[in-house]
This record gives sequence, C-alpha cells and structure tokens, in this order.
Amino acid sequence: MLKTAEDDGRKRTGTLMTASAHIITAVIGSGVLSLAWATAQLGWIAGPFALLCFAVITWFSSCLLADCYRYPGPIDGSRNPTYISTVKAHLGGIKYKLCGLSQYGNMVGVSIGYTITASISMAAISRANCFHKKGHDAGCHTSNNMFMIIFGITEIVLSQTPNFHELSFLSIVAAVMSFAYSSIGLGLSIAKIAGGSHAKTSLTGGAIGVNMSNTERIWNTFQALGDIAFAFAYSIVLIEIQDTLKSSPPENQVMKKASLVGVTVTTLFYLMCGTLGYGAFGDKAPGNLLTGFGFYEPFWLVDFANICIIIHLVGAYQVFSQPFFKLVEDWSNNKWPESKFLTKSYKICGIYQLNFFRLIWRTSYVILTSLIAMIFPLFNSVLGLLGALSFWPLTLYFPIEMHISQAKIRAYSFTWIWLKILSFVCFVVSLIAVAASIRGIVKDLRHFKPLNSVS
Repeated sequence: MLKTAEDDGRKRTGTLMTASAHIITAVIGSGVLSLAWATAQLGWIAGPFALLCFAVITWFSSCLLADCYRYPGPIDGSRNPTYISTVKAHLGGIKYKLCGLSQYGNMVGVSIGYTITASISMAAISRANCFHKKGHDAGCHTSNNMFMIIFGITEIVLSQTPNFHELSFLSIVAAVMSFAYSSIGLGLSIAKIAGGSHAKTSLTGGAIGVNMSNTERIWNTFQALGDIAFAFAYSIVLIEIQDTLKSSPPENQVMKKASLVGVTVTTLFYLMCGTLGYGAFGDKAPGNLLTGFGFYEPFWLVDFANICIIIHLVGAYQVFSQPFFKLVEDWSNNKWPESKFLTKSYKICGIYQLNFFRLIWRTSYVILTSLIAMIFPLFNSVLGLLGALSFWPLTLYFPIEMHISQAKIRAYSFTWIWLKILSFVCFVVSLIAVAASIRGIVKDLRHFKPLNSVS
C-alpha cells in the first residue's frame, strides 16, 4: 500500500520542478568555476573523460540512493527524512555513525567553502571596477574579510528560515543564477577564442617546464580530480531534497527523473565551461574562471556574473546547512523535551515564529564558519579537499552498501563483485585527491597570514 503524504504527520508539496531546482542549486555551485583549471591539468582527453565519468557515477548512485529513501521497500516502506536516518535504517551500527561524521562534517566544510567563494566574487566586483578605471596593470588588491562578514550577516538572516521545505523559491532563484554566471563564463570564453586567443593547450595537460616539475604536475592532476568531484557533490542532500516531494507519483521515481535532469544539465554546462575555458586560457587557466581575471572587459558583465555567483551561493549555503541545523535542533529537542528555551516559539508580526534556541544556534554556526573561512581562504585546495573527502563515502560507498542490503544481493555474485570494484576504484581516486589537496593547502599556508586574506 502506497503511503500518503501525511503518513508521518507532515504535508509535502515538492514536485519534479522543485526537486530539479534544488539539485541544480546544489550541483552547479562554485565548483564550476574551477573546471577550466582542472581541465588544464588533465588535458583534452582526460579532462572531458573525467567529467563524464563523475557524471555517470553520480547519476547511478543517485538512483540507488533514491530507492533507499523508504525502508524496507522503495515504495511501501517508511520514510527516512535524512541521509543519516536512511543509512541507520538500512545498515545501522558503526556505518550509521561514520555516515553522520562524513555527511555533516562535509556540510560544515561546504559552508566554509561557499563563504570563501562568495567573498572572492564580491572582491572581484570591486577589483573589476578598479581595473576599468586605472588599467589592467594596477594592483587593485582588496581585503576579503569585510566581504566574508557581509556574506555571513546575510546567511544569519536567511538561516532563521525554520525548515528546508520553505526554501523552494530561494533554490529556484539560485538555479537561475547558476545558469546566468555559467553562461557568461562560456560566452566570454567563446569570445576570447573567437578573438584569436593563442593559448597553449595539449592532449595530456599542463606542460612540464620552468614553472612545473613532473611531481608538481602529478599532484595538480590529483587535485583536479578532487575539484571535479566537488563540482558533482550533492548526494549529501539528496535524501533531504527527496523528503520534500509529494508521495504521488512515488518519490523515488520523481527523484530519479530529477537527478537525470539535474546531472544532465549540469554535465553539459561543466563540459562547456571546462573545455571552452581551457581553450581560452590554455595551461594558464585561472583557478576561478570569473575572479582570476582572465577577463577584464566588459567589466560590467564580469560584475554581473559575480553578482549572480553571490546570489547563487547565498541560496546554496542554505541548501547545505539546513539539514545540519535540523539535526542539532531535533537532537536537542529529544534530549530536553521539557525545555521551553528549546521548544517555545513566539509570533512576530503574526507571521514569523521566533525560537531563541534556533536564533542563537544558527547564528553561532554562521559566525563560526565565517571565522574559519577568514582563517583559511584557499579556494582551489579547499574545494579539492571537500570534494575528495565526500565523494567516495557519500556518493558511492553508502548508496552501494544500502542497495546491496535492500536488494539482498548475494555476496560474490557478479553484481556484488562489480559494485564492490566500482566502490574500491572510487575510494583510491578519492584517497589520492585528498592527499593532493592537503599538499596544496600546506603549500599555500607557507605564504599566508591568517585573517589577512587579500584578492
């Protein structure tokens, strides 16, 4: 018997369109801006191939994960509103705890990464205007700290939205912004190529020479894989997105369609951004396509693209943070159910429900992530590390293990073996990408002073 939308006391109104918007908001994030650099490290052959591989794997694991939303069956089972509760239902034990550590640790990391990226885009607007007035050889450097504070204040206000279900409009706006700045990056790359750009490119990636040793190139290749993995990271919020869907048609069917739409659209954008960005800049492709100042003019278009990035990241920050907010609040309410500080809400203007615990907890979280971002504002290395840390456990390992358990796949059967091989290969890729990103962070920190980030 198909469960109704109210089978757990909550009414859901999500549709294929809203789910697709949430996915596009989560997937097309700041990671798209590093794909030209990643392609430059891998070359014309391995770059697009790596993008396609990550896309197929992400879509495949998303389908497995969508079927695990209900337990024990994908249609007639009980709902699991979060990724961690899904793992607990299917696998339990130590795997459930490891999943929680990986998922929520990554959400905190993404919040930090988005704060860094938004501040760099804000600073880029200021610098673009300066370059336009004073010339492209002017320094035009500016501190990122004030921009991080501005972004943090904005997120403090938006984080008071009680739950994930009320963010559909914000996600749709953010998804539109994703298309806007990606399209501008594409257009500017095409214009640069059409204008006679003679950027040096190759089939195998960055050339070894005065500025790059063989060892350096290998590490950059591994870090590029981490950047691509980050660009496709949305599995950590897939279940939370699926939990917004109405029960008819079945959520797993709608979610599979939404995942196909989201992954297909973003992969096409990624391929174009990566390859055209590489074609425009070659081996000198900047780590961030729109803030690395390969493009100076038209300055107003560069400004608009960065405004779109900022608006998108404002929404994406909430998409990734709301599940963590809910986890802490639900745990606290269950631990101290009699506490009025935790449970009592006060109506403001007859519309908004103010809860003091939510106000203090969420504000503290945003302040903490903003402070960490101010201490470690390292764009490419941080993105690579976040992508590498989350890709294998959350995108591959847990979905595959839950599928094996749910479908009762016999150990050492053909299906069991190839699923395990896929998981192991991705584990190795993630491991070397983690090592490369940590090396990049350590290298960058040698020349960096905390709380003194400058663009």
